[in-house]
Amino acid sequence: MDNLFSWLQDGLLAETIRGTAYLYPLLGSLHIIGIALLIGPAAAFDLRLLGLGQQKLRVTTLGGYLLPLSRLGFVIAAVTGVLMFLPGASVVAERGSAPWKLGLLLIAGLNVLIFHRRTYRSVADWDLGERTPPPARTAAVVSLTSWMGVTVAGSLLAYT
Repeated sequence: MDNLFSWLQDGLLAETIRGTAYLYPLLGSLHIIGIALLIGPAAAFDLRLLGLGQQKLRVTTLGGYLLPLSRLGFVIAAVTGVLMFLPGASVVAERGSAPWKLGLLLIAGLNVLIFHRRTYRSVADWDLGERTPPPARTAAVVSLTSWMGVTVAGSLLAYT
């Protein structure tokens, strides 16, 4: 694994990121924007599922507005995150928070997949005014906690 990380951080793209003034801070700024676009709308949607949001709005209507923003945010955060990883791959991979971030990303991704492939298919039954079913509320709690954990673990990559 060390050879892979060394290869990544010694590659042309990593060298370019390290050697170009302001590129890494620009990537960091874009990463934060991506995180905001990912987590903000997702959290608002999750709160609606938990009954804490605007109950007069259909879940499908809210999802139609918020979830595309979350998907865009995910793409931005994922691309910039990979690009920020490359210049110091060996060091970052050894950080104690790295496996936490990756594990929580996996949990968050599986949660999204399960929610949309299973729970959300029955949304017509609980779209407006109905209490969301336990699987939807569980998915909302998992989403909120896993994305918060990803954010904390990602912040800790610089320190631990």
